Amino acid sequence: MKSSAWFRIQEMFRFQSFHMYGVIGSAILVGLISIQIIKRNHLRTITGEPIVIADKKFNHGIWIGGIIFGLGWALTGACPGPLFAQLGSGVGSAAILILAALAGTWTYSALREKLPH
Repeated sequence: MKSSAWFRIQEMFRFQSFHMYGVIGSAILVGLISIQIIKRNHLRTITGEPIVIADKKFNHGIWIGGIIFGLGWALTGACPGPLFAQLGSGVGSAAILILAALAGTWTYSALREKLPH
């Protein structure tokens, strides 16, 4: 059983398996703890420069884009990165998904200035 197979993603979006939620949740937890350690201990880079984590301004486009991305992920069973691996391993339908991802990226770039900030 491959842990990166499309069915793992479908199981996640159907709330049938904790596997992917565990992976994603673990990554978020490690990131939160790491950032807190960096901030509280005023850690520096290997060259001695202070690590500065800039504050982010909330943008409604983030959650809207996240929903669109998540829906695409749920429908296709793959996020954009593995699409190329799928195509290389002989999954011909991945070519359609790659074209769709490129079309979405192009559409976003064309509409970016008109979208809410």
